[in-house]
Amino acid sequence: MLQTMLFTLALGGLALVAPGAQAATTAAPTQAAPTQTAPPQAGPAQAAVEALLAADRDFARASAATDPISGLSAMFADDVVMPVRGNRFARGLDEVRDYLRSTPDYPKSRIDWTPQRGGISADGQHGFTFGYMTLHKPDATTQPLKYLSYWVRRDGKWRVVAYKRNASREAPATIAPLPPALPATFGAAAADATRTQEHARSLDQAERAFSDESQHIGIGPAFAKYGSSDAINLGGPDDALVIVGADKIAASVGAGSAPGTSPVTWAPDEVIVAGSGDLGITIGFLQPNAPAADGSRKPIPFFTIWRRPDTKAAWRYVAE
Repeated sequence: MLQTMLFTLALGGLALVAPGAQAATTAAPTQAAPTQTAPPQAGPAQAAVEALLAADRDFARASAATDPISGLSAMFADDVVMPVRGNRFARGLDEVRDYLRSTPDYPKSRIDWTPQRGGISADGQHGFTFGYMTLHKPDATTQPLKYLSYWVRRDGKWRVVAYKRNASREAPATIAPLPPALPATFGAAAADATRTQEHARSLDQAERAFSDESQHIGIGPAFAKYGSSDAINLGGPDDALVIVGADKIAASVGAGSAPGTSPVTWAPDEVIVAGSGDLGITIGFLQPNAPAADGSRKPIPFFTIWRRPDTKAAWRYVAE
């Protein structure tokens, strides 16, 4: 699975499968929702995550009536970051738009999507959503995709600051909603700049420790250790549904790697964290530990969403 993951990331999370590929007509299994006990204050937190999901759905409905460039750009923040073809990030709304315009057929296509799950920070200012998209091409074929968005609430409006999507060979026949990722408490005080920097520093250290430990215990066991039980991975082209659960993600990512080894090392170049210190995102590059067949070691862009129940707990990845 790691090879599939690296292949997808190398294409920038925006690569399409074979031209003309259509959505599947065969049934895909319904994804079971993990058991989850509602935390205290689930009511206000639930309402907050529902508002985020509603914003995501509103952008999807608006996008269905226009081209993908306009539809996607409408929800992006001015400083949005997106992994793209060429093993790089497009940074900023203008650069992202230019990249989308360069994608064949996009000006004449349509795109819509359905979120499957959302998560919210304790201060209600950061969140994430993921789900499934359909690209409707001019030749009447369709391309299934899975997407992941990290949102920040600015001036009372939700906007995406980090975004990626992976192509699938088949679309899921059924999409079962997954329980939201809710904080243990909700309604945290306004962010303090010094404390927010401390939270960012701790998340940076967690990502680096994740990479360091993977070199010793193996990338699969590291993914199992550093992930939450309800974590998701977008998976590769053969995965119609996202992969749910740290153990399942570990099995997929670690497949093909020798025990106690990792094919890559990584570290964040940028960290964005909620002022409440319980939700954040790391952005950086995977560095291959061995050269490719052509002798190159091309870095691969990544971003990972992390959460923790409180600021004294360990960070665990929740979506990637």
